[in-house]
Amino acid sequence: MDMKKVVTFKVLLVLAIFGAMTSCKKSSSSKNSSRATGWNINDREGGFQYNTDFNEQETSPGLVFVEGGTFTKGRVQDDVMHDWNNTPTQQHVQSFYMDETEVTNIMYLEYLDWIKRVYPPTDENFRAIYHGALPDTLVWRNRLGYNEIMTENYLRHPGYAEYPVVGVSWIQAVEFANWRSDRVNEYNLEKAGYLKRDAKTLDVSAESNFNTDTYINAPTQTYGGNEEVINAEGRNRRNVRVDADGNESNIFATRETGIISPNYRLPTETEWEYAALGLSEIRSYNLYRGRKKYPWDGQYTRSGKRKVRGDQMANFKQGKGDYGGIAGWSDDGADITNAVKSYAANDYGLYDMAGNVAEWVADVYRPIVDDEFNDFNYYRGNVYTKNAINDDGTVKIVTPETIVYDTTSTGKLVARNLPGEILQVPVDENETYLRTNFDKSNEINFRDGDKRSSRYYESFNEEDENAKADSETRKMYNSPKHNVTRDSLGNIIREYDKANNRTSLINDEVRVYKGGSWKDREYWLDPAQRRYFPQDMATDYIGFRCAMSRVGSKSKSKTKTKG
Repeated sequence: MDMKKVVTFKVLLVLAIFGAMTSCKKSSSSKNSSRATGWNINDREGGFQYNTDFNEQETSPGLVFVEGGTFTKGRVQDDVMHDWNNTPTQQHVQSFYMDETEVTNIMYLEYLDWIKRVYPPTDENFRAIYHGALPDTLVWRNRLGYNEIMTENYLRHPGYAEYPVVGVSWIQAVEFANWRSDRVNEYNLEKAGYLKRDAKTLDVSAESNFNTDTYINAPTQTYGGNEEVINAEGRNRRNVRVDADGNESNIFATRETGIISPNYRLPTETEWEYAALGLSEIRSYNLYRGRKKYPWDGQYTRSGKRKVRGDQMANFKQGKGDYGGIAGWSDDGADITNAVKSYAANDYGLYDMAGNVAEWVADVYRPIVDDEFNDFNYYRGNVYTKNAINDDGTVKIVTPETIVYDTTSTGKLVARNLPGEILQVPVDENETYLRTNFDKSNEINFRDGDKRSSRYYESFNEEDENAKADSETRKMYNSPKHNVTRDSLGNIIREYDKANNRTSLINDEVRVYKGGSWKDREYWLDPAQRRYFPQDMATDYIGFRCAMSRVGSKSKSKTKTKG
């Protein structure tokens, strides 16, 4: 054989072997091939199923993206009220999403309509569910004012459809967010083919409805499980994904599909304040260090732009007896609340982060922010729970017969859980043993009033003043202990605390609310200002908006416009 041919053959052989090795290397690094085991991911014949095509979290309805970062949380202006309850601290916030507007009347009415259809108040067993969700329209009444037009019309009349809902307690706001999470995930699963089309309206009932956590942990408990039904499109099982050829696949969606979004919730105080400041487009040293006073740029409430120069940037009370200016020459275009998006958004695209209505946030109120312990996603109010488990190892689902109602301090019954949800119980030693990051279910009083706190200062043991103080008798806040219960006939029994040794209105049931309202003076428009109100009461000037956590990357993809 010619020597040149031999050399050429050897070179080609080496190149072929190298090419095969390179090909194998590329194959092993494929997104559908495990880097841990080399096994195939998403194999049609079974095995590990995972969404390897996931790009980033899609923006859920009503939300805008807020990229996280560091900022100065707390008051940076003069403390004219001498509250001293929010000294400046440096905090870092993870990226999240927030409603571009406050929750409006029409949004809340959709919630009430769903409750009324699924848990009809004509059924005695469900009556308290609907009544417990209703806003308190009597908050508009004033002993020396005529406001009956708002009492009768503000919630339901189409003229107020896009106005922020008020008369909603913190507890009711949390329940709305939970309901909204389920409805959005229900829609996403239907759109992806995991739930039967229109099941969310045709098949829903008190005995069989959709709850996100239930679907993840016990999917056969939603919409009657895998019961076969016949519809106009042919036979289709309720919780089975069907492809274009009519073949069933991926029977239930899981977290790994990326279709199930995180829950809607109330924003934390830190998130709300960070979002209100709108620092995304502003990069000056003073603003980075916390010198921004309002959600908009500048130190004044009036616009300096030529087109709208002199107009107010928010809806607030401008002086004694002045809620909107002179007729025909209105300063802010409103006397009570105003329709959302009536004023310019801040740099994050968020409307009314100052004025219109103040807003509930998730935090339990304390006058001191303990930044020495945590300066990352600061939040006070953690109560950790877990799914209740039956004897056979399955999760315990709430039924119409096992609904638990709480009686608020105002005497209203509020459902603690709804049929179709998984019963929640406090975490115990099985989850807390030898942990360093938490050691009990309720951490509301951590470093602020519990037995180990360095800040507790008094013993309020009313039964025995000489008794040794412990975690139950030695407390930081000596607030009134009103007690409201119901007897076996459902009659309200009120026990009003008339003790004259109470020193505070602060307890574990008061929540922070932020932002000025139509009823507040300019001072309260500063996002750093903070106040508190009982979580089971409502007013005509506090509303709310929802937030959602961001999963994955801190920043949005530059190549993808959706999401």
